[in-house]
Amino acid sequence: MKIGIIGAGQIGSTLIRQYVKAGHEIKMTNASGIEKLKAIETETGAIAVSLADVVKNINVLIISIPFNEIPSLAKQLGQSIAADTIIVDTTNYYPIRDGKIDEVENGMLESVWVSNHLSRPVIKVYNSILAGSLLNEGLSKGSKNRIVLPISGDNLKSKETVASLVNDSGFDSIDIGDLSNSWKQQPGSPVYCTDLDKAAFKHNLDKAQRNTLAERREIALQFILKQDLSNWLSWYKDCVTNNRIVYKTALNN
Repeated sequence: MKIGIIGAGQIGSTLIRQYVKAGHEIKMTNASGIEKLKAIETETGAIAVSLADVVKNINVLIISIPFNEIPSLAKQLGQSIAADTIIVDTTNYYPIRDGKIDEVENGMLESVWVSNHLSRPVIKVYNSILAGSLLNEGLSKGSKNRIVLPISGDNLKSKETVASLVNDSGFDSIDIGDLSNSWKQQPGSPVYCTDLDKAAFKHNLDKAQRNTLAERREIALQFILKQDLSNWLSWYKDCVTNNRIVYKTALNN
């Protein structure tokens, strides 16, 4: 599959490595300049290109940038994304980082906001896993206790394609419905960054409460803010444990 990736931070760079290993053809770009991608280009064989080029002749476009940068990205991209390109949104809204965005604060779902700015449908996935877990906790298909990632979106065929990529990156997936259900995988949900297997995931999904998301998100963020953010691999497991507590995640039926 031909994949373009915008953003080579913790999540984006991990996906680049996993997708290349799975045999996909990867182009990538970064807001801070493609010259900073030379090391990962040499390591993986993925090709660093301009923003204009990363959206050309691809099947899937992964967007992995800070949430508040979406409007600027949308303006730069304009109508350059082909109509048949599947767009994957991995973003999350964190007011402490992004500043408050009135539409989201007033109830608009995060991925609906992203879709509206891009003027294109999106598939929501990879937002509900920490970079450390994405890097280190993937298992081969059929493995016991494989972590599940939720997928939401309005096109079944597109979700099936994205599910195959999730499998390639070492995780199972569950389709939780159309984009109107994407709030169930937002920060604050008991399935958000809690590293659940299929049984635990299914048990907790229906326990998600939209009215508690923001409060629980802010409480959980306090743990992260106390950490050395440059050394995220040293504390991601502790963050998962903390999230399970704050987000009221039940681990046993």
